[in-house]
Amino acid sequence: MMEHDIASPKGARRARKRVGRGDAAGGGSTAGRGMKGQKSRSGRGLRPGFEGGQMPLIKGLPMKRGFNNRYKTYYALVDLDTLQERFEANTQVTPELLHELGIIRRTKLPVKVVGDGELQQPLTVAAHKFTASARAKIEAAGGSVTEL
Repeated sequence: MMEHDIASPKGARRARKRVGRGDAAGGGSTAGRGMKGQKSRSGRGLRPGFEGGQMPLIKGLPMKRGFNNRYKTYYALVDLDTLQERFEANTQVTPELLHELGIIRRTKLPVKVVGDGELQQPLTVAAHKFTASARAKIEAAGGSVTEL
């Protein structure tokens, strides 16, 4: 047996239907495109979402438009009330410790400490970012702040 002798078994491959090859042919005349109209003509078709000239649905849903800023930095937020409730005085608070205790979900996001609530005990807090009020409240309670 040679390469040129190899062939698919009969019925395994079906020839594609050649449409638009004369009126008598199967799929002739309109070639499956229906009667007259824009979609029966050759060339580029209609753009996605085109509704025949009436106001498109997307124009009536302003909240569905817009874009996602790929350069925005998203932070895992931690407030001072959480630190007050979950940690003893003079604890070294790090993003890894916050993740272990389930306060933040992922360690991939940078941690930002926000100034919601009050802090009574001194803590050493290490995070990627602090709000001005959070920094002031931590230092007022006798703690220290370390930016990573």
